[in-house]
Amino acid sequence: MKREDNDAFRSAVQGLIAGDFSRLEPLFEDRDGKPCQIIEWYEAGLFANETKALNEALSNACFVGRASVVQYMLDHGVAAEGGSNTGLNGFHWAVNRGQLEVVRMLIDHNAPLESRSMYGGTVLDMAVWSAINEPKPNHLLIIEALLKAGAIIHEQVYPSGNEAVDEVFKRFLESAKSEPPAVAGG
Repeated sequence: MKREDNDAFRSAVQGLIAGDFSRLEPLFEDRDGKPCQIIEWYEAGLFANETKALNEALSNACFVGRASVVQYMLDHGVAAEGGSNTGLNGFHWAVNRGQLEVVRMLIDHNAPLESRSMYGGTVLDMAVWSAINEPKPNHLLIIEALLKAGAIIHEQVYPSGNEAVDEVFKRFLESAKSEPPAVAGG
């Protein structure tokens, strides 16, 4: 590897571990038919001894909503929740940033719904907080997806005091009451 390529990789590793996700966003973008720089480095084996940085790369991809990179990394065995060096893991970041497609991927890959952030909140807690304080168009759909996936409703999130958020909870709770109970063995 050329010295400048090695220097770029080392700088990226430091940035990933430090949570410098916005600055590193270009590393996750496709490049005229070539895979993004992160995938190219992965395929070249550069992350072989950089597990922490690789997990943070998944968190970064979740943060910026690069679904194709998230899918690639999940398919290659990176832990579905990603790194949590910033205090939030990849699932928390995807929820916070309103990345619905990525949230659905993480649910499909069984990312832990009840993992806690540095603030003590689950991914559902993060979704509710984000929908109220940093609203993005997909936050209500994300809350709904998390509920359908089995996220536990904690007292601190419902009722939230936000009419739109509470309507999602209300619909979910009403539909849960009206569904017939599952029959064991049937």
